[in-house]
Amino acid sequence: MLSFGDPRPFAARIAKRGIPLICQIQRLEQLPVCLEAGAAMIVAQGAEAGGHGMNSLQARATFTLVPEIADALARESASTLLLAAGGIADGRGLAASLMLGADGVLMGTRLWASAESLATAGAVTAALTANGDDTARSSVFDVLRRKNWPPEFDFRALRNRLHRQWESRTDALRAAPEAARADYEAGVAAQDFERAHVTVGEAVGLLHDAPSAAVLIERITQQAEALMR
Repeated sequence: MLSFGDPRPFAARIAKRGIPLICQIQRLEQLPVCLEAGAAMIVAQGAEAGGHGMNSLQARATFTLVPEIADALARESASTLLLAAGGIADGRGLAASLMLGADGVLMGTRLWASAESLATAGAVTAALTANGDDTARSSVFDVLRRKNWPPEFDFRALRNRLHRQWESRTDALRAAPEAARADYEAGVAAQDFERAHVTVGEAVGLLHDAPSAAVLIERITQQAEALMR
């Protein structure tokens, strides 16, 4: 699975090993190079997603991005599968994605809060008490973590105290990040999630528990099947 760049330099090596290539994109204009690279599957990632994605200036919402890409694939590459990503955490989201033309979904935030997840207990607790209003997309946590991402991509996480302190002053943060980084790193060490980041998307408000992945998949599938019947 490749994202956030041109997959073509890597496609031949992947194909040579018999590995299906999955390409995640955030805009329709990114689709042609993925098809040229021979992608077996496209992940349409809306701005609702947690973690890295397209910045707010250029991002698309899942609800409109998925059907537009579905239509393009129907015209240009009908055998390429399509997954929806961003804001999907229950059977309603799965059913809606299928109705929009996706073949399935990719869920990050929902499975991030599961028994198998490597997320810390404190981070999961913070997520389970939050809602979608409590997330924000910016470059703040990339700067704090010394992540030099291209400007068209940034990072969605819980909008905690440290994020709010710097979200309107990202240029100042980049110019002199030392004190803020020290504050962030102390927060990570102390598991203080008013300073440390919690990587979740807007679907965080749909999380109410953290069972096993198997329980989640069965529950979500049953919900979607009931709705689609």
